[in-house]
Amino acid sequence: MQLEHVTFTGPPLDDGDLLARLPANLAGLLRQINGFILFHGGLHIRGVCREPAWHSLRDAWDGEAAFWRLYPEVNETDVPFGEDCMGDQFLLRDGMTHKLAAETGEVESLGVGLREFFEAVAADPVEFLSLHPLLQHQQDGGQLEPGQLLAAYPPFCTTESADGVSLAAVSAAERRRFLADLAAQLRDVPDGSQIVFRVVD
Repeated sequence: MQLEHVTFTGPPLDDGDLLARLPANLAGLLRQINGFILFHGGLHIRGVCREPAWHSLRDAWDGEAAFWRLYPEVNETDVPFGEDCMGDQFLLRDGMTHKLAAETGEVESLGVGLREFFEAVAADPVEFLSLHPLLQHQQDGGQLEPGQLLAAYPPFCTTESADGVSLAAVSAAERRRFLADLAAQLRDVPDGSQIVFRVVD
């Protein structure tokens, strides 16, 4: 597969046991390039490596903060191969790509396999990956370093976000913890309910 707009490539592959567990098409890709970032943070594909932890597929799949441990709708067999700039996750399930909306914990099928996923990314990255927050952040003079994600306040799942959000680059680990905690708190809240966010220093 030919990739364009690569702004980070992962370290050498060093986790052969994990590679053997992956679907053949994903394993083949990661043998060529062991994970990467496209569009200056717009899409992060994890690598078969143990370090750095933010790039490690094993950490996201088997680690203490593995997504299936944090989100009831994620299966233990789902492969969390990538994420977008906001920390929403892309999963491989039975050969099809799914998206985990990390603020709410909802998982939906994208209706495409891995090859078609990357074709859709190449065809229209802004719309397919919802890169509007990243473009706003860049226009405001910010940038995402490898290992960072964007945090939005108020969260996009709130009606208040329609009036605009404040964006900041934070560590991927911090962002993922926040999102999992938010989803857990919202899990049993009925649609349309009023919630109050308290900012704690």
